[in-house]
Amino acid sequence: MAASTSTLTIKDLHVEIEGKEILKGVNIEIKGGEIHAVMGPNGTGKSTLSSAVMGHPKYEVTQGSITFDGENVLEMEVDERARAGLFLAMQYPSEISGVTNAEFMRSAINSKREEGNEISLMKFIREMDKKMELLEMDPDMAQRYLNEGFSGGEKKRNEILQLMMLQPRIAILDEIDSGLDIDALKVVSKGINEMRSSDFGCLIITHYQRLLNYITPDYVHVMMQGRIVKSGGPELAQRLEAEGYDWIKNELGIEDETVGQEA
Repeated sequence: MAASTSTLTIKDLHVEIEGKEILKGVNIEIKGGEIHAVMGPNGTGKSTLSSAVMGHPKYEVTQGSITFDGENVLEMEVDERARAGLFLAMQYPSEISGVTNAEFMRSAINSKREEGNEISLMKFIREMDKKMELLEMDPDMAQRYLNEGFSGGEKKRNEILQLMMLQPRIAILDEIDSGLDIDALKVVSKGINEMRSSDFGCLIITHYQRLLNYITPDYVHVMMQGRIVKSGGPELAQRLEAEGYDWIKNELGIEDETVGQEA
């Protein structure tokens, strides 16, 4: 079997926000072909993990390492991480006035290509039209300003459209299911499943089993108090849905507290 083309390795990661330690030694490895889900109560550091990987300046890594195919991610600027093949679908996508959806995505695609090898306009339009149809998006959204006036569901579909257009090697999806009705959830899940391949790895951060009814993860990790305290297969998420987090707390002797506010 051929070796995986992509590996994101997080070792003993400690992260602070304004002097308060949020992550207290996170270890996880995501390879191409794998889908991982991270679940946990509010305030345990799940969103902090995604922001730290992508280099948000608010989050200070005080210990540990993040490597992507052997390269030190912590030495990369945010745009370098994106060009290397890392992608973050944010919990609260930003609005950018004056830049259309299509302009933003074409620029993002070309920023990853060498000069002289930019995607042609016709190929870009064909690809975008095809993927918007799969995601059941109004074609007019291509010419609307990025996320401006979009509903919550439209923003989440648009994040998946960006994922499908940019074709990253490792993606982090931060609560991509929050605020979605069941129909939108199915469409978003369809887009993520369309990406599944040996060249694509994914970390899904979610509170709910319902998303994992449509996207079957290879691994499920439970995060509490800034650490991953338990890992398993899809059955772990099903048990959490049925019994909540108390059984893990009792099993591991974890007190009922959180590590701080998630960003």
